[in-house]
Amino acid sequence: MSGGELLGDGTREISGAASLAEAAANEISFFANPKYAAQLRKTRASAIFVPADFSEQTEQIQIRVANPAKAFEQVVMKFAPKPVTFSAGIHPTAVVDPSATVGKGVSLQPYVVVEAGATIGDHTVVGAGTYIGHESTVGANCMIYPRVTIRERTQIGARVIVHSGAVIGADGFGFELVEGRQEKVPQLGIVQIDDDAEIGANTTIDRARFGRTWIQAGAKIDNLVQIAHNVVVGKNTVMAAQAGIAGSVRIGDRVMIGGQAGITGHVEIGDETAIGAQSGVSKSISGGVWRATPAVPLADAQEQLAWVRRLGKFFARLRAIEKKIGQSGEE
Repeated sequence: MSGGELLGDGTREISGAASLAEAAANEISFFANPKYAAQLRKTRASAIFVPADFSEQTEQIQIRVANPAKAFEQVVMKFAPKPVTFSAGIHPTAVVDPSATVGKGVSLQPYVVVEAGATIGDHTVVGAGTYIGHESTVGANCMIYPRVTIRERTQIGARVIVHSGAVIGADGFGFELVEGRQEKVPQLGIVQIDDDAEIGANTTIDRARFGRTWIQAGAKIDNLVQIAHNVVVGKNTVMAAQAGIAGSVRIGDRVMIGGQAGITGHVEIGDETAIGAQSGVSKSISGGVWRATPAVPLADAQEQLAWVRRLGKFFARLRAIEKKIGQSGEE
């Protein structure tokens, strides 16, 4: 199945799959990164996928392959339980407005609400307790997990996955100070999520003030992410948990944004830029790897960190010099 080279007893029965640290006898694991060499030496696994050029001897059966992680994934799928499926149909407790359009093979689970003018594409599953607002569109073959809120006039493409607790289309955070009081600025735009995107649990994507907040095709957004009004997230961009994107930011294609990173409003992030975890971006950047707050190129961030870590020794040397000078002055 993996197309690899087997070294060891090919008749050994394998009953499960696990990581190097957790694997037990008669289970298979994989080794793809040198930093896990210590775990490789300690593992109790009976067989291991290793890189094709791996030359070390191990007690375990080795299967040398081009991509150990991918080969292991294929094996895990063989051991995995069958995926949960949902029968087509509308549960008796679901509330569907007569003007809504529900496609073929759609599954609406208990207590789903579908408002007037909404459209749900063929073979989409809408989980229990989910709300789909007025005139919203959900494309074909989507998986909308339980307790998702999709506000009015949201547009969602095909094969989109939205995990539980996500809120799509809440008002953008727009207020103006008028005569000492905060007055709400109407949020009249929409959210558009294109094909094959994935939205994590408890993530919030605000509607635009005007126009659209736009999540483009193939973007993958983790749990607990905040995306403000009028943000554009480019194709195949990935964003880790607890990242926060302020209003009107434009993020390019294939960008990687680490956990808890923050991006201030009205800046642009160029294609294929990587932003490290907990970094703060306060200006437009393009390409390369950026870290720290305010974010700087990786080499600069590493140099600055090295300076900070040497400060203790620097001050100790300074105190020693001051003490020596003071003693010399007394003499």
